[in-house]
Amino acid sequence: MIVKNRQEEDKIVYEAEQDDDGKTLKEVLKGKLNFSSRLLSRLKQSKTIFINEQYSKYHEVVKKGNQIKIIMKEEPSHFVPQNINLEIIYEDIDLLLINKQPGIVTHPTKSHPDNTIANAIAWYLKNKGVSCKIRFVNRLDMDTSGLLIIAKNPYSHHILSKQMQQDRVKKEYIAFVWGVIENDVGKIEAPIYMPSKDSIKRIVDQKGRQSYTEFKVMKRYKNATMLEITLVTGRTHQIRVHMSHLGHPLIGDSLYGTDDVHLINRQALHASYLSFLQPRYGNTVQVEAPLPDDLIELEKKLQ
Repeated sequence: MIVKNRQEEDKIVYEAEQDDDGKTLKEVLKGKLNFSSRLLSRLKQSKTIFINEQYSKYHEVVKKGNQIKIIMKEEPSHFVPQNINLEIIYEDIDLLLINKQPGIVTHPTKSHPDNTIANAIAWYLKNKGVSCKIRFVNRLDMDTSGLLIIAKNPYSHHILSKQMQQDRVKKEYIAFVWGVIENDVGKIEAPIYMPSKDSIKRIVDQKGRQSYTEFKVMKRYKNATMLEITLVTGRTHQIRVHMSHLGHPLIGDSLYGTDDVHLINRQALHASYLSFLQPRYGNTVQVEAPLPDDLIELEKKLQ
């Protein structure tokens, strides 16, 4: 079992159990603790794996009760720390979850070299005395608000990314779309395709990757609908593409619908709920993020 009172962001301490007895260290780390081959290779080079405080190689045999310690030494984040307000929803030894506000980019790009979420997190962690790389487990468009997951070490990033790939992370969104949707619930099954390498816009096309979106009507207005949307798969722009394909584009989505600046200055989409297994301990983490002010204002206008 992982010893809870001996942990740090860059260190994992594990006490070998009965079913580990007689296995090699590598078998325990890869099979029981789900370490990636890439991380195991890095740990081998840095010589930061120990059994009972003694440096150990992967072929060494583990016995029940042995204490295995893994230290994931890393260079600190290369993002420039900037004092930008963060709304932290959840934090533990491995993860940081924030409620991202609309209009801010996740990490620096050519067009947005600073004042990003990554710069804000670098400032936050520096002031906490935590030195680690910043790894985003999920991404949100600049104009989409809601829950972002940041991993504090390569182990938690690998485990959560694997959960994402296996569609084991439950992701729910609140969206406001044009038109009144009659069915209380529905499912969209339509492959999403990137028509060219330079294309920002995605389309529904049989050449694309299979994509599934489920929705439930929360409220109906005169000419719009508020939806709770569950992503079964996680493709780029999936909700925006699927709702446009259904004939109900997101309000304010200029890429897949129309500019609606009299109502809102962005697409009306908010990542409201996440559920996943904590990568180190395996317990279920459920997190919700309240609607931002502009979506609350939009709802008032629609009513």
